[in-house]
Amino acid sequence: MTSLLLDTHCFVWLLLGCDELNPKILASIETAAREHHLTLSAVSVWEIGMLVSKQRLKVPRPIRQWMDEALATPGLALAPLTADIAIEATLLPGEFHGDGADRFLAATARVNGATIVTRDRRLLDYSKQGHIRAVAA
Repeated sequence: MTSLLLDTHCFVWLLLGCDELNPKILASIETAAREHHLTLSAVSVWEIGMLVSKQRLKVPRPIRQWMDEALATPGLALAPLTADIAIEATLLPGEFHGDGADRFLAATARVNGATIVTRDRRLLDYSKQGHIRAVAA
């Protein structure tokens, strides 16, 4: 099975128990977790921290505690921001927008051979160009 890389919003929805995720995608996420093929980019941890610090996201506990618990989700692995991923983010082929976090997600997916689970239209459109694999959440 190909690894699934959760976009930040999908990870938050999953943890907060939101009904936003398509049931088929949720089943795929659960399967990936059972098979240890579920990943989250370290950049998503930063994004979540920024959202909390700007009070655009509320979490039920202090952010460090909540994130530590979230990252302990069975079957979830943290994809670190490596030098290879950082360089790949600057060399993405085709047309890609300037959002740095999305560039790092796309680069992480490319370097690790993962499929991004997202609702982000720009990432889904980039996938249609054939440069990454993405599925609509």
